Amino acid sequence: MADYRPIPDDREIFHEYRSYAFRPEEGVPAYDPDEHETVRDARGDRRGIFAEGDDRPRTVCRHYWLEARVRGDTYPVAGLASVATPPEFRREGNVRELLAGSLEEYRDRGDRLSILWPFQYRFYRKYGWDTANRIVTHAASPDVFAFARGADEGSFRSLGADEYDVLEPVYNAASEGLALERDERWWRHRIFGGHDTDPFVYVYERDGEPAGYLVYRIEREEGTRTMGVSELAAVDREALLALFAFCADHDSQVDRVELRVSETVPVRELARDPDEIDTSLENGPMVRLVDVAEGLPALTAGEADAALEIEVEDPLVDWNDDRFVLETTDGTATCERAGDGTDGGPDAALDVGALSQLAVGARSASALASTGRLEADAETATVLSGLYPEDDVYLGHHF
Repeated sequence: MADYRPIPDDREIFHEYRSYAFRPEEGVPAYDPDEHETVRDARGDRRGIFAEGDDRPRTVCRHYWLEARVRGDTYPVAGLASVATPPEFRREGNVRELLAGSLEEYRDRGDRLSILWPFQYRFYRKYGWDTANRIVTHAASPDVFAFARGADEGSFRSLGADEYDVLEPVYNAASEGLALERDERWWRHRIFGGHDTDPFVYVYERDGEPAGYLVYRIEREEGTRTMGVSELAAVDREALLALFAFCADHDSQVDRVELRVSETVPVRELARDPDEIDTSLENGPMVRLVDVAEGLPALTAGEADAALEIEVEDPLVDWNDDRFVLETTDGTATCERAGDGTDGGPDAALDVGALSQLAVGARSASALASTGRLEADAETATVLSGLYPEDDVYLGHHF
């Protein structure tokens, strides 16, 4: 019988599994605590699936205990990462057991959501996770951003990790939908450091107050030097233009600027020569409700009175695989299992992945209905759209 439990403090096994799963072309490098247990690597709690009487795990993962804002309110969430199984233990259902055990632990902790960065979307979608947001990369010559010069009067200065708190108000203002809360360690070891090459971080200030910032590296590949912006945030249009101008002012140093941003950042809309910008789109992380009965009322945004029966299909945990009655009255929401006495069909039916997207604002009810992910009439879809309006969801960094 499989047993989900914490992994003893044997980090060499965890290192071995991760190396084989994610970097097999490099072999399994010898475990070196100084190299493989940095502050960034040491974060998170390790879990595994063990066969009865076996001290070597069949599959492993790491949990990050985080907080996230959804429409302005903060909730506990769990980041799931480093799911790895050696080849001799694959096709035995170990990952399924690991994911189910993880969700049970999250539920016991009171975590509202689970977030992960998948190696393959199809793999995790069959277990109930679905895309939280997409990431856009805009690439162009720095000259393409020259239109933004002179748009605003302010100044830039370089920041070190000790000044991370200068960026917090800008990050908070620019992240109004689903976004992770960042503590000091996150800023220091995810944004300012924790990489092979630490980035440059510049803040844009007006009258001494931060109004924007960008995080970037300059890399050379095959004779082309690129300014790769991994994070860009601004409190208003003028500050955003100032950030674009800052990129343009690197025209003597780089051949190309690449901006990795949310779909809501209007790069092509503001540019005078959008045809000169190469834009690509990729899926970002995936999100999943941990407990429908607890999560749906907590994440409700609308204040309209409503009563809906919602049938949810969950392929992994039985506490979500049921019909629920969602009621909202005077801005207060409740969600309970419908029980066996329910007559007739539900008002709405969808799988837990689609419901998760709806709950956090990643997709609207009408969008889910148009692609067959939500079964509901137009009136019900309108009610759901009011209760769970589409929002700006952007999670751009791995744990």
